[in-house]
Amino acid sequence: MVCHAADRPNVILVMTDDQGYGDLSCHGNPVLKTPHLDQMHAESVRFTDFHVSSFCTPTRAALMSGNHPAKTGAYRTSSGRTMMHPEEKTVAHLFAEHGYATGMVGKWHLGDNAPHRPQDRGFQDVVWHRCGGIGQASDYWGNTYFDDTYERNGVFEKFEGYCTDVWFREGMRFVSDNAEKPFFLYLALNAPHGPYRVPPEWAEPYQGKAEQVANANFLGMVANIDHNMGLLRAHLEKLGIADNTILIFMTDNGTSAGCKFDGLEGEPVIGYNAGLRGKKSSVYEGGHRVPFFIHWPQGGLTGGRDIDTLAAHIDVLPTLADLCGLSAPDASYDSDGLSLVPLLKEGGEQDWTRKHHVLQYHCGPHNKLPIGPWHYSCVLTEKWRLVHASADEFELYDIEADRAQKNDVAADNPEVVAELMKLYEPFWLEVSLGMTPVSIDLGSPAEPATVLCSQDWFVMGANPPWNFSSIRKLPRVTLPWKVDVKTAGRYRFTLRQWPKEADKPVVATRAKLEVAGQTAEADVEEGTRGVVFELELPVGKTEVNTWLYNDKGQAGGAYFTDVEAL
Repeated sequence: MVCHAADRPNVILVMTDDQGYGDLSCHGNPVLKTPHLDQMHAESVRFTDFHVSSFCTPTRAALMSGNHPAKTGAYRTSSGRTMMHPEEKTVAHLFAEHGYATGMVGKWHLGDNAPHRPQDRGFQDVVWHRCGGIGQASDYWGNTYFDDTYERNGVFEKFEGYCTDVWFREGMRFVSDNAEKPFFLYLALNAPHGPYRVPPEWAEPYQGKAEQVANANFLGMVANIDHNMGLLRAHLEKLGIADNTILIFMTDNGTSAGCKFDGLEGEPVIGYNAGLRGKKSSVYEGGHRVPFFIHWPQGGLTGGRDIDTLAAHIDVLPTLADLCGLSAPDASYDSDGLSLVPLLKEGGEQDWTRKHHVLQYHCGPHNKLPIGPWHYSCVLTEKWRLVHASADEFELYDIEADRAQKNDVAADNPEVVAELMKLYEPFWLEVSLGMTPVSIDLGSPAEPATVLCSQDWFVMGANPPWNFSSIRKLPRVTLPWKVDVKTAGRYRFTLRQWPKEADKPVVATRAKLEVAGQTAEADVEEGTRGVVFELELPVGKTEVNTWLYNDKGQAGGAYFTDVEAL
């Protein structure tokens, strides 16, 4: 199963966004049709107890690094906590260092600026959208899922077609370009993340079924993904490389709209969730148990075999390294995860060493809780789930007997609760060390001109303005960006309330900028598209703070601030 250097396999890792365990017909969904993914399921090895984080960025950080998300610094979806520490090595670095071509297509959500972009993190060929979703604040102005502008290797480019179709088309282009050498492709889709938009022909089969379907467009988005998976697999066959390509399909968290729920933590009132409790952002099973299919004919990973052993996103990097025969050159690749290769071998369970796994939704829904232990956490073993979903209560579920987590048995099993609590403590001691602010580079040779967006304002206890529905209200709030000035010299700051491409005037009478111990102020001319300041900056870490005042003296921030090294 593990290959030799001369015959290293290609790797394609496909991850969808907000598709839950029940959002597949092969997992029992009675309405949704996913024939191509059903076929892959039938032909693959499937992990049926595979866990990720319960929302976007943390799963991506764990997948890229092999480490628990908080340890990397990227454990929220905004608030200056979407970026990994610069010293964190990624799976792309590892593949590139062993001669692989590395490509990333789609949703990144681990930072929009240097040194955090995919091209800064080991990927040589990238086509991606910024922010956590198409149309969010830092994404290219005007993107709607159709005929959008995305970034190709540092340059914005207009594309034709629906976003998912574009991502697969670009993924297949990368495969064709590198078919004669080993490649690693990370194909990270934004669908079926909201807003739920899809060409109408994909949603039409699910409309008019209100008693069974929570959101027809969401199911249509999954059906479109399924169609594109069929095209991708056919493309691999046509190129003659399907047998020696490791193809993985997974999702990044529980469903967002495959079902209708009352809150985050209950069972669905409409739709199918494979018998699981909870949805995206929940620490109950439906928030973090996801599909994981792996197919590699030449390596014997075929035949439709289930593995029910507990596994997780942090295991993907060491598993791929093991399968492809990639040795880590130094300790910077040390991983919290374990290689799943012993489990992938028939009868290899006796070599498996994990006894538990811990996940945590740090700061809780809406970023309202302080950083600290236990809140919104789950300790998992093969049999038990210890859930801490409120401020002062632990719940215990026998997941083997109670998949839907209806019967809290904590009171009947105090010794089990105490044992699982002890397993959490070393996890917290390790990951809490990484929960320190991560900075955006200014004046980096990799990105001399930087656009700062309010989604990356560093804030505790709330979310910053991260979408245009919030920004268009011009909220009276301003918070700092954490930055690291890489080159001493003169910098031009342009303060705006909208991105430059929107061509909208600044609605303010006075502006102020503070950075590196310096303050600059100016009156705002009516109709101006940006308020410009120039300052000399020393090298080092600092904060950028902005204020735009109205005629009543009320201040909000410059939600978009362009910074250029002169």
